[in-house]
Amino acid sequence: MIHIGIDHHKRYSHVNLLDDSGMVLWEGRLGNDSSDFESLKARFIGDAPVRSVLEAGRNWGPLFDTLEELGLNPVLANPIKVRAIAEAQIKTDAIDAQTLAMLLKGNLIPRVHVPTKEVRDQKNLLRHRMYLVKTKTALKNRIHNLLDRNHQKPPAVSDIFGAWGRAWLSNLQLPELDAKLLDADLAMLDALNAQIKETEKWIETALESDRNIELVRTLPGIGKTLGAIIALEIGSVERFPNAAKLSSYAGLVPTTYSSGGKTFHGGLLPGCNRHLRCAFTEAAWVTIRVSPYFGAFFNRLKLRRGTNKSIVAVARKLCETCFHCLRTRTPYRESLYQFRGTLKVP
Repeated sequence: MIHIGIDHHKRYSHVNLLDDSGMVLWEGRLGNDSSDFESLKARFIGDAPVRSVLEAGRNWGPLFDTLEELGLNPVLANPIKVRAIAEAQIKTDAIDAQTLAMLLKGNLIPRVHVPTKEVRDQKNLLRHRMYLVKTKTALKNRIHNLLDRNHQKPPAVSDIFGAWGRAWLSNLQLPELDAKLLDADLAMLDALNAQIKETEKWIETALESDRNIELVRTLPGIGKTLGAIIALEIGSVERFPNAAKLSSYAGLVPTTYSSGGKTFHGGLLPGCNRHLRCAFTEAAWVTIRVSPYFGAFFNRLKLRRGTNKSIVAVARKLCETCFHCLRTRTPYRESLYQFRGTLKVP
Protein backbone atom coordinates (compact mmCIF):
# COMPACT_ATOMS: atom_id res chain seq x y z
CA MET A 1 0.00 0.00 0.00
CA ILE A 2 1.25 3.48 -0.92
CA HIS A 3 0.21 6.38 1.32
CA ILE A 4 0.16 9.89 -0.16
CA GLY A 5 0.21 12.97 2.08
CA ILE A 6 -0.73 16.20 0.30
CA ASP A 7 -0.17 19.66 1.76
CA HIS A 8 -2.55 21.57 -0.53
CA HIS A 9 -2.16 25.26 -1.41
CA LYS A 10 -3.75 27.64 -3.88
CA ARG A 11 -1.23 27.25 -6.72
CA TYR A 12 0.66 24.08 -5.81
CA SER A 13 0.75 21.09 -3.47
CA HIS A 14 3.61 19.47 -1.59
CA VAL A 15 3.35 15.69 -1.90
CA ASN A 16 4.93 12.88 0.11
CA LEU A 17 4.72 9.18 -0.85
CA LEU A 18 5.30 6.50 1.80
CA ASP A 19 5.23 2.71 1.51
CA ASP A 20 4.11 0.32 4.27
CA SER A 21 7.61 0.24 5.79
CA GLY A 22 7.59 4.04 6.17
CA MET A 23 10.21 4.64 3.46
CA VAL A 24 9.77 7.81 1.41
CA LEU A 25 9.29 6.86 -2.24
CA TRP A 26 9.12 10.45 -3.46
CA GLU A 27 8.50 13.92 -2.10
CA GLY A 28 8.30 17.26 -3.84
CA ARG A 29 6.12 20.03 -5.18
CA LEU A 30 3.41 19.51 -7.82
CA GLY A 31 0.96 21.76 -9.57
CA ASN A 32 -2.72 21.24 -8.84
CA ASP A 33 -3.61 20.19 -12.39
CA SER A 34 -4.93 16.73 -13.11
CA SER A 35 -2.02 16.05 -15.48
CA ASP A 36 0.56 16.56 -12.70
CA PHE A 37 -1.01 13.92 -10.45
CA GLU A 38 -1.61 11.63 -13.43
CA SER A 39 2.13 11.73 -14.18
CA LEU A 40 2.91 11.05 -10.52
CA LYS A 41 0.65 8.00 -10.55
CA ALA A 42 2.15 6.64 -13.77
CA ARG A 43 5.72 7.10 -12.49
CA PHE A 44 5.57 5.86 -8.90
CA ILE A 45 2.28 4.06 -8.29
CA GLY A 46 1.04 2.21 -11.33
CA ASP A 47 -1.44 -0.48 -10.28
CA ALA A 48 -0.32 -0.64 -6.64
CA PRO A 49 -2.99 -0.09 -3.94
CA VAL A 50 -2.96 3.53 -2.85
CA ARG A 51 -4.60 6.00 -0.46
CA SER A 52 -4.20 9.76 -0.28
CA VAL A 53 -5.09 12.49 2.19
CA LEU A 54 -5.42 16.26 2.14
CA GLU A 55 -6.72 18.75 4.68
CA ALA A 56 -10.07 20.49 4.39
CA GLY A 57 -9.00 23.98 3.38
CA ARG A 58 -10.66 26.77 1.43
CA ASN A 59 -10.43 25.12 -2.02
CA TRP A 60 -10.12 21.40 -1.33
CA GLY A 61 -12.98 20.37 -3.65
CA PRO A 62 -11.34 20.42 -7.13
CA LEU A 63 -8.22 18.54 -6.00
CA PHE A 64 -10.30 15.99 -4.09
CA ASP A 65 -12.38 15.34 -7.22
CA THR A 66 -9.17 14.97 -9.28
CA LEU A 67 -7.72 12.42 -6.85
CA GLU A 68 -11.01 10.52 -6.89
CA GLU A 69 -11.10 10.41 -10.71
CA LEU A 70 -7.51 9.08 -10.81
CA GLY A 71 -8.34 6.30 -8.36
CA LEU A 72 -6.07 7.60 -5.59
CA ASN A 73 -8.76 6.97 -2.93
CA PRO A 74 -8.60 10.35 -1.16
CA VAL A 75 -9.78 11.09 2.37
CA LEU A 76 -10.34 14.55 3.81
CA ALA A 77 -8.68 15.44 7.11
CA ASN A 78 -10.03 17.83 9.74
CA PRO A 79 -7.26 20.48 10.01
CA ILE A 80 -8.25 21.46 13.56
CA LYS A 81 -8.01 17.89 14.84
CA VAL A 82 -4.72 17.06 13.12
CA ARG A 83 -2.88 18.17 16.24
CA ALA A 84 0.51 16.91 15.05
CA ILE A 85 0.39 19.69 12.42
CA ALA A 86 -1.72 22.32 14.16
CA GLU A 87 0.51 22.40 17.26
CA ALA A 88 3.88 21.73 15.63
CA GLN A 89 6.75 24.03 16.64
CA ILE A 90 8.46 23.58 13.28
CA LYS A 91 6.04 23.76 10.36
CA THR A 92 6.94 23.54 6.67
CA ASP A 93 5.16 22.20 3.60
CA ALA A 94 7.45 19.15 3.50
CA ILE A 95 6.90 18.32 7.20
CA ASP A 96 3.14 18.78 6.89
CA ALA A 97 2.91 16.47 3.86
CA GLN A 98 5.06 13.81 5.56
CA THR A 99 3.03 14.03 8.77
CA LEU A 100 -0.22 13.56 6.85
CA ALA A 101 1.22 10.53 5.03
CA MET A 102 2.40 8.97 8.32
CA LEU A 103 -0.96 9.55 10.00
CA LEU A 104 -2.71 8.01 6.99
CA LYS A 105 -0.40 4.98 7.18
CA GLY A 106 -1.35 4.50 10.84
CA ASN A 107 -5.10 5.06 10.21
CA LEU A 108 -4.98 8.10 12.52
CA ILE A 109 -6.56 10.67 10.21
CA PRO A 110 -9.53 12.54 11.80
CA ARG A 111 -11.84 12.47 8.80
CA VAL A 112 -14.33 15.02 7.53
CA HIS A 113 -17.57 14.02 5.82
CA VAL A 114 -17.34 14.61 2.07
CA PRO A 115 -20.64 15.30 0.25
CA THR A 116 -20.97 14.50 -3.43
CA LYS A 117 -20.00 17.17 -5.94
CA GLU A 118 -23.68 17.73 -6.76
CA VAL A 119 -24.51 18.41 -3.12
CA ARG A 120 -21.50 20.73 -2.76
CA ASP A 121 -22.72 22.73 -5.76
CA GLN A 122 -26.19 22.97 -4.23
CA LYS A 123 -24.68 24.15 -0.94
CA ASN A 124 -22.79 26.86 -2.81
CA LEU A 125 -26.09 28.08 -4.27
CA LEU A 126 -27.68 28.34 -0.83
CA ARG A 127 -24.63 29.99 0.70
CA HIS A 128 -24.65 32.49 -2.16
CA ARG A 129 -28.22 33.41 -1.25
CA MET A 130 -27.22 33.74 2.42
CA TYR A 131 -24.40 36.10 1.39
CA LEU A 132 -26.78 38.21 -0.69
CA VAL A 133 -29.26 38.47 2.20
CA LYS A 134 -26.49 39.51 4.63
CA THR A 135 -25.33 42.15 2.15
CA LYS A 136 -28.92 43.36 1.78
CA THR A 137 -29.26 43.70 5.56
CA ALA A 138 -25.99 45.66 5.77
CA LEU A 139 -27.22 47.97 2.99
CA LYS A 140 -30.51 48.60 4.79
CA ASN A 141 -28.57 49.48 7.93
CA ARG A 142 -26.54 52.01 5.91
CA ILE A 143 -29.76 53.66 4.74
CA HIS A 144 -31.10 53.81 8.30
CA ASN A 145 -27.82 55.41 9.40
CA LEU A 146 -28.09 57.99 6.61
CA LEU A 147 -31.62 58.88 7.74
CA ASP A 148 -30.53 59.14 11.37
CA ARG A 149 -27.70 61.56 10.69
CA ASN A 150 -30.14 63.77 8.79
CA HIS A 151 -32.73 63.57 11.63
CA GLN A 152 -35.34 62.02 9.36
CA LYS A 153 -38.03 60.02 11.18
CA PRO A 154 -39.48 57.22 9.03
CA PRO A 155 -43.27 57.02 8.66
CA ALA A 156 -45.28 54.52 10.71
CA VAL A 157 -45.22 51.70 8.16
CA SER A 158 -44.43 48.02 8.68
CA ASP A 159 -41.56 48.11 6.18
CA ILE A 160 -39.76 51.29 5.23
CA PHE A 161 -38.50 49.52 2.09
CA GLY A 162 -42.00 48.53 0.98
CA ALA A 163 -44.19 50.49 -1.45
CA TRP A 164 -45.22 53.25 1.00
CA GLY A 165 -41.75 53.50 2.50
CA ARG A 166 -40.05 53.75 -0.89
CA ALA A 167 -42.44 56.51 -1.92
CA TRP A 168 -41.48 58.41 1.23
CA LEU A 169 -37.76 57.87 0.59
CA SER A 170 -38.11 59.11 -2.98
CA ASN A 171 -39.65 62.43 -1.82
CA LEU A 172 -37.11 63.15 0.94
CA GLN A 173 -35.38 66.52 0.88
CA LEU A 174 -31.74 65.82 1.79
CA PRO A 175 -28.43 67.63 1.28
CA GLU A 176 -27.07 67.08 -2.21
CA LEU A 177 -24.35 64.58 -1.27
CA ASP A 178 -26.57 62.48 1.01
CA ALA A 179 -29.32 62.50 -1.62
CA LYS A 180 -26.86 60.97 -4.12
CA LEU A 181 -25.77 58.36 -1.56
CA LEU A 182 -29.38 57.44 -0.83
CA ASP A 183 -30.15 57.05 -4.55
CA ALA A 184 -27.07 54.84 -4.99
CA ASP A 185 -27.97 52.67 -1.97
CA LEU A 186 -31.55 52.22 -3.17
CA ALA A 187 -30.34 51.24 -6.63
CA MET A 188 -28.03 48.62 -5.09
CA LEU A 189 -30.90 47.39 -2.93
CA ASP A 190 -33.06 46.87 -6.02
CA ALA A 191 -30.23 45.01 -7.74
CA LEU A 192 -29.75 42.77 -4.70
CA ASN A 193 -33.47 41.99 -4.55
CA ALA A 194 -33.38 40.98 -8.21
CA GLN A 195 -30.30 38.77 -7.60
CA ILE A 196 -31.94 37.09 -4.61
CA LYS A 197 -35.08 36.27 -6.61
CA GLU A 198 -32.97 34.88 -9.46
CA THR A 199 -30.91 32.76 -7.04
CA GLU A 200 -34.10 31.40 -5.44
CA LYS A 201 -35.26 30.25 -8.88
CA TRP A 202 -31.95 28.42 -9.38
CA ILE A 203 -32.30 26.80 -5.95
CA GLU A 204 -35.87 25.69 -6.62
CA THR A 205 -34.84 24.08 -9.91
CA ALA A 206 -31.77 22.37 -8.42
CA LEU A 207 -33.57 20.97 -5.37
CA GLU A 208 -37.05 20.18 -6.67
CA SER A 209 -36.62 16.39 -6.34
CA ASP A 210 -34.97 16.25 -2.89
CA ARG A 211 -37.18 14.18 -0.56
CA ASN A 212 -35.18 15.19 2.55
CA ILE A 213 -36.10 18.84 2.05
CA GLU A 214 -39.80 17.92 1.93
CA LEU A 215 -39.50 16.10 5.26
CA VAL A 216 -37.56 18.93 6.93
CA ARG A 217 -40.12 21.49 5.77
CA THR A 218 -42.88 19.65 7.66
CA LEU A 219 -41.29 20.93 10.89
CA PRO A 220 -42.92 24.13 12.22
CA GLY A 221 -41.05 27.35 11.46
CA ILE A 222 -38.97 25.93 8.61
CA GLY A 223 -39.65 27.24 5.13
CA LYS A 224 -38.14 26.65 1.69
CA THR A 225 -34.75 28.25 2.23
CA LEU A 226 -34.06 27.05 5.78
CA GLY A 227 -35.37 23.59 4.89
CA ALA A 228 -32.94 23.34 1.99
CA ILE A 229 -30.01 24.57 4.11
CA ILE A 230 -30.74 22.11 6.91
CA ALA A 231 -31.28 19.11 4.61
CA LEU A 232 -28.12 19.72 2.59
CA GLU A 233 -25.90 20.50 5.57
CA ILE A 234 -27.02 17.31 7.32
CA GLY A 235 -26.64 15.23 4.17
CA SER A 236 -27.04 11.53 4.96
CA VAL A 237 -28.59 11.37 8.43
CA GLU A 238 -27.37 7.77 8.77
CA ARG A 239 -23.85 9.07 9.47
CA PHE A 240 -25.08 10.25 12.89
CA PRO A 241 -25.67 7.38 15.35
CA ASN A 242 -28.17 9.37 17.41
CA ALA A 243 -29.85 12.77 17.76
CA ALA A 244 -27.27 13.98 20.31
CA LYS A 245 -24.47 13.55 17.75
CA LEU A 246 -26.37 15.65 15.22
CA SER A 247 -26.97 18.36 17.86
CA SER A 248 -23.25 18.35 18.63
CA TYR A 249 -22.40 18.63 14.92
CA ALA A 250 -24.79 21.59 14.68
CA GLY A 251 -23.10 23.29 17.65
CA LEU A 252 -26.24 23.33 19.80
CA VAL A 253 -24.61 21.57 22.76
CA PRO A 254 -22.76 23.45 25.54
CA THR A 255 -19.11 22.82 26.33
CA THR A 256 -18.64 20.74 29.49
CA TYR A 257 -15.78 20.62 31.99
CA SER A 258 -15.98 17.97 34.69
CA SER A 259 -13.29 17.36 37.30
CA GLY A 260 -13.15 16.43 40.96
CA GLY A 261 -16.84 15.66 41.11
CA LYS A 262 -17.82 19.12 39.85
CA THR A 263 -19.30 19.80 36.42
CA PHE A 264 -19.37 23.15 34.64
CA HIS A 265 -21.19 24.01 31.41
CA GLY A 266 -19.90 26.83 29.24
CA GLY A 267 -20.82 28.34 25.89
CA LEU A 268 -21.82 26.43 22.78
CA LEU A 269 -19.32 24.17 21.05
CA PRO A 270 -17.00 26.30 18.88
CA GLY A 271 -16.06 23.62 16.32
CA CYS A 272 -19.33 22.98 14.51
CA ASN A 273 -21.28 23.46 11.31
CA ARG A 274 -22.10 27.16 11.73
CA HIS A 275 -24.55 27.14 8.80
CA LEU A 276 -26.61 24.44 10.50
CA ARG A 277 -26.56 26.19 13.89
CA CYS A 278 -27.61 29.48 12.29
CA ALA A 279 -30.47 27.78 10.39
CA PHE A 280 -31.90 25.98 13.44
CA THR A 281 -31.58 29.06 15.66
CA GLU A 282 -33.27 31.30 13.10
CA ALA A 283 -36.04 28.74 12.62
CA ALA A 284 -36.55 28.46 16.40
CA TRP A 285 -37.77 32.09 16.63
CA VAL A 286 -40.55 31.31 14.16
CA THR A 287 -41.25 27.86 15.62
CA ILE A 288 -42.18 29.19 19.08
CA ARG A 289 -44.82 31.42 17.46
CA VAL A 290 -46.47 28.84 15.19
CA SER A 291 -46.14 25.62 17.22
CA PRO A 292 -48.10 25.16 20.48
CA TYR A 293 -45.70 22.39 21.53
CA PHE A 294 -42.47 24.34 21.02
CA GLY A 295 -44.11 27.55 22.26
CA ALA A 296 -45.04 25.92 25.58
CA PHE A 297 -41.55 24.39 25.86
CA PHE A 298 -39.97 27.81 25.31
CA ASN A 299 -42.24 29.64 27.77
CA ARG A 300 -41.51 27.13 30.55
CA LEU A 301 -37.73 27.44 30.10
CA LYS A 302 -37.85 31.23 29.73
CA LEU A 303 -39.00 31.65 33.36
CA ARG A 304 -35.72 30.34 34.75
CA ARG A 305 -33.19 30.48 31.91
CA GLY A 306 -34.03 33.67 30.07
CA THR A 307 -34.79 34.22 26.41
CA ASN A 308 -31.42 33.53 24.76
CA LYS A 309 -30.66 30.22 26.49
CA SER A 310 -34.25 29.09 25.99
CA ILE A 311 -34.20 29.76 22.24
CA VAL A 312 -31.01 27.69 21.93
CA ALA A 313 -32.78 24.87 23.80
CA VAL A 314 -35.67 25.14 21.33
CA ALA A 315 -33.19 25.03 18.42
CA ARG A 316 -31.63 21.87 19.86
CA LYS A 317 -35.03 20.22 20.35
CA LEU A 318 -35.94 21.19 16.79
CA CYS A 319 -32.67 19.63 15.59
CA GLU A 320 -33.37 16.39 17.48
CA THR A 321 -36.92 16.27 16.10
CA CYS A 322 -35.51 16.79 12.60
CA PHE A 323 -33.14 13.84 13.15
CA HIS A 324 -36.02 11.49 14.01
CA CYS A 325 -38.12 12.68 11.06
CA LEU A 326 -35.26 12.03 8.64
CA ARG A 327 -34.26 8.73 10.25
CA THR A 328 -37.79 7.29 10.23
CA ARG A 329 -38.75 8.99 6.93
CA THR A 330 -41.97 10.35 8.48
CA PRO A 331 -43.27 13.95 8.49
CA TYR A 332 -43.59 15.95 11.70
CA ARG A 333 -46.85 15.68 13.66
CA GLU A 334 -47.74 18.30 16.26
CA SER A 335 -48.54 17.07 19.78
CA LEU A 336 -49.44 18.62 23.12
CA TYR A 337 -46.56 19.60 25.38
CA GLN A 338 -46.76 17.76 28.69
CA PHE A 339 -44.49 18.77 31.55
CA ARG A 340 -44.11 16.33 34.41
CA GLY A 341 -42.31 17.96 37.31
CA THR A 342 -42.25 20.91 39.65
CA LEU A 343 -42.06 24.33 38.09
CA LYS A 344 -39.84 26.67 40.09
CA VAL A 345 -40.53 30.35 39.42
CA PRO A 346 -37.73 32.69 40.53
